[in-house]
Order: sequence, then structure tokens, then C-alpha cells
Amino acid sequence: MGKDNRTIERLRYHYEVERELAEKLRHSTREQRTNLYKTLYDELFQRVPDHPRLRRIENPESLARAVEARMTILRPLLNDVETFLEFAPGDCRLAFEVANYVKKVYAVDISDQSGKIKNIPSNFELIVYDGYNLDLPKASIDLVFSYQFLEHLHPDDVELHLQLAFSLLKENGVYLISTPHAFSGPHDISVYFSDTPQGFHLKEWTYSEVLQISKQIGFKQMLIYRFGRFLTLDILNRINLVLESIVGKLPRNLQRKISRRTFNSITVLLKK
Repeated sequence: MGKDNRTIERLRYHYEVERELAEKLRHSTREQRTNLYKTLYDELFQRVPDHPRLRRIENPESLARAVEARMTILRPLLNDVETFLEFAPGDCRLAFEVANYVKKVYAVDISDQSGKIKNIPSNFELIVYDGYNLDLPKASIDLVFSYQFLEHLHPDDVELHLQLAFSLLKENGVYLISTPHAFSGPHDISVYFSDTPQGFHLKEWTYSEVLQISKQIGFKQMLIYRFGRFLTLDILNRINLVLESIVGKLPRNLQRKISRRTFNSITVLLKK
């Protein structure tokens, strides 16, 4: 989370409200979550009017920098990509930029958050879905992408999500995931009051956890993004996992301090 200038009383209020709402998600059934995912964020913003997302003023320059930061990772992967799909695309600015490089772009979300931006690319399509079922042909997507998304899913839904992504990918397709790392968190409002996520980050992940669940789904390989590139040598990925396991055994405060320099976020490429 970025710097928050609110008083400790307002931070505590935000934390209590978000924790209350997140508990509804944590103890919900899959059927209930279809609607809860759509409504609880709106309730949070209504009850916490000074939420940073509502107060943040984003100028064109900052928005462009955010898009370019993601494009720096994505651009080298787009050379042979015809179809691109982004889960939770937000205002769709990134998806619009990717549309300049590929034949077809799908943006998939539980609601339309695009803000009705004008000049929509002709090869762009927004799909609003229920969080589980997506009416697209199997094996039709070259590259799937999600940013700051996995941590918001109920842990019981992550496997279903990865199964959906896996089924959509072509034979040599890949899924690029970027999500906060558990050791350096929590990365939601809980950071001020807890050692573990209690808000809408229902679970923050480690590299080893992403590797384990992705292999269960059928992904053959996980490439870790470090030092401005994907680690294509298997030995480097293994070293990263060994370092993570060592840091995972440290006392929580030391673990967090080290991880904020080394494991602040997870960016991985899952290869089908």
C-alpha cells in the first residue's frame, strides 16, 4: 500500500469495516460469492468515503506510467500473440494499449469499471461475467494476464480460476500473474493492524504456493520475473524458491523487512 495520510482513527475505522465485509466473503458459499464480489466493494466505498481509491487523483501522466510499467513486462511477450485476455482490467487502459499489438483483446471483469472511456479500439471486447463461467471457446487465447487480482479471490476459487485460464489457453499459451507476496505483506489495510491479511486481500501468495497449485492444474513450468526479465534457466528459478523457503523460516518482523526488498511482489509466467 502507498502512503496514507489519514488519522489512526480513520485507518482503524476503514480496517474494521473492510474486515467485517471480508469476513462475509471468507465464510460464503460459491453461489453467494457470485453476488458478493459485485456488491461488497460498493458497500466499502459507501461506508468509507475517504478510502484512498476514492481520494486518489490520477493525472494522465501517472496513469500512463502505470500502463507503461506493465507494458515493460508484457511487450516482449506480445510478438507472436494474436489473442490477449486480461482479468480484472479496471479502467481498461492497459487492454487498450495491448490492442495496438495483437489482433484481439478481451477484458474480463465482474462489472464494467471502464468509466465509459471513448475511442475504444475495434479489436477490444469487454466481457462481464459471474466470476466463474466465461463463454469463450476453449484453447482460443495466447496470453492471459492478471494484475493485483489473485489476492482478492477466495482461496477456494483460485483453483477454479486457474482451471478456467488453463482451458482458455492455446497449446503453447501462457498466463502472466502479478500479485503481492505474502512475506512482505499484508498489502491491504491490514498492514497497520495485523501480521496477516484481514481485509479484501483474502489470501496473499508465495512463489512456492503459486507453483504448487499451478502444477496441479496442469501448467508445466513457472518462470519467475526478477531483475527486469523472466528467469529462463531452471536453476535460477530453483534458487529463488530456495531463498524464499529460507526467508519463510525467519521471525515475522525480520521476514517482512527482508521481503520488502526481495519478495515484495510475485510476477510469474505459467507455461501450458
